[in-house]
Amino acid sequence: MASAAARLQDREDSKDFAKLLEGSLKGQENFTGSVVEGTIIALSGDHAIVDVGLKSEGRIPLQEFAKPGEDPELKVGDIVEVFVERMENREGESVLSREKARREEAWVELEISHKKEERVTGVIFGRVKGGFTVDLGGAVAFLPGSQVDIRPVRDVTPLMGTPQPFQILKMDRARGNIVVSRRAILEESREEARSDLMDNLAEGAVLQGVVKNITDYGAFVDLGGVDGLLHVTDISWKRVNHPSEALQVGQTIDVQVIRFNEETQRISLGMKQLENDPWTDIQGKFVPGTKFKGRVTNIADYGAFVELEDGIEGLVHVSEMSWTKKNVHPGKIVSTSEEVEVVVLEVDEEKRRISLGLKQCQENPWEAFAKNHKVDEELEGEVRNITEFGLFIGVDGDIDGMVHLSDISWEDETEDALKGFEKGQNVKVKILDIDAEKERVALGIKQLTDDPFEGSMKGLAKGAVVTGTITEIKDGGVEVEVNEGVTGFIKKADLSRERSEQRPDRFAVGEKIDAKITGMDKKSRKLSLSIKAREIDEDKQAMKEFGSTESGASLGDILGAALDGSKADAKEEKPKKAPAKKAAAKKDEKKDEA
Repeated sequence: MASAAARLQDREDSKDFAKLLEGSLKGQENFTGSVVEGTIIALSGDHAIVDVGLKSEGRIPLQEFAKPGEDPELKVGDIVEVFVERMENREGESVLSREKARREEAWVELEISHKKEERVTGVIFGRVKGGFTVDLGGAVAFLPGSQVDIRPVRDVTPLMGTPQPFQILKMDRARGNIVVSRRAILEESREEARSDLMDNLAEGAVLQGVVKNITDYGAFVDLGGVDGLLHVTDISWKRVNHPSEALQVGQTIDVQVIRFNEETQRISLGMKQLENDPWTDIQGKFVPGTKFKGRVTNIADYGAFVELEDGIEGLVHVSEMSWTKKNVHPGKIVSTSEEVEVVVLEVDEEKRRISLGLKQCQENPWEAFAKNHKVDEELEGEVRNITEFGLFIGVDGDIDGMVHLSDISWEDETEDALKGFEKGQNVKVKILDIDAEKERVALGIKQLTDDPFEGSMKGLAKGAVVTGTITEIKDGGVEVEVNEGVTGFIKKADLSRERSEQRPDRFAVGEKIDAKITGMDKKSRKLSLSIKAREIDEDKQAMKEFGSTESGASLGDILGAALDGSKADAKEEKPKKAPAKKAAAKKDEKKDEA
């Protein structure tokens, strides 16, 4: 009886509990998908046990209670809002989510802010394809990479985990999508700063900016809403070959406004203007003739730039780099960053230029050669170069002397004389001339031996009449061999005194002729000859012999006149005064006519 009574009592108690539970859940049949308040009754490992008044408690990961990048701060007894995903799972536990509860709360507030176009606060906490994820107080939004900043940002790490304002661009609650922009906030602030900056901007003002972009010719600096150009020449008093040597994108720098054009809104900036100009104290420091040590900063086709001290550079022109190396690129003599000793040649303070010399720090080898060697001295050297006009011979260190084509051989002055030589060959030469000022040494090879044709020129002088043999007939005249190795040429106009006889074709090869030497080149053993000049000289001689002073008369005229006079004398038997007077009168008339 007792057991039956006990069982009956249990059934009654069960009915009462069901009634109580039904009463507590009355009106809450749709708990699933709603946000309810719960109490943390225990913390177990990585989970919090939450009682929301259902048949069983729910387990929620502790991480869902923490803000991005922070640890959760929970204790037993805390009241929290949670989202009921299911009333009961297979284990009989309620399925709850704190994250979804926060999301639901956040969505309501975000929708209100979006309608009012208000800024919202969020934290960048992750990277995804094409951008980043932002926690907006529980709701997760997408931040496109293009909306992070006004300018491209290489490293977003400094921005992550820091609360900052965002602008909601788009919301779709059905899909759970939110797109935000940080750039829109910066552009708005930038426009305000730009307006204030442009109102107060003036030349000479010193501002702080951020390097926005680097080009070959300079860097663009963001001054806070407006960009200015910092030209490469205004970065430093020292040489800067490329802006990237001194600046990097994102770097904060102090600059001075050099020029400001209000119409075009163009701003020119300078960094070096904030430092002392090293050229202000240059007077008396770099005196011509003074030696300095410097570092090669840049090499060009026309020379090398040497830094004498910070901000002070001089140019060593290619012509001042070496006493002996000509037409050589400066890069083959010096190298960048090399320390060299130079001499100050000239200072132009107005143009801010210093001319330097590298070779002047060394002994002039041309002057040394002139001291140590004399004309007619014989040397031995190496053939260093062969050109169409002669040979270059290394005779003393880096000094090259030149053997002209005409000084190679007595017999041949053509390019064929070069065929017997090659680079690297050692040859003997004789010094013909030394000009240290012009840096020239003239050498000869044929002068090592006697001129085999020296005797053939003996007895030949300008004005002398020589006998030669015609060797060649040309349109412009005839070629004549006078002595062995000595030739002469008679121009067409010099073939005869009579123009009708000035024809080369009336002569024949092998024919011997007499001509007068009108010019001679002993070096080439070439003579200029003239038959016409010889004929004129003969006529003058004949006139002297006959006592005639008539100018322009030929030898035939003189001989004819003499013959006529002798005939007249033979016919006359007796001298008569009157006829004599008539003859004299006629003679005077002839003279007048002549």
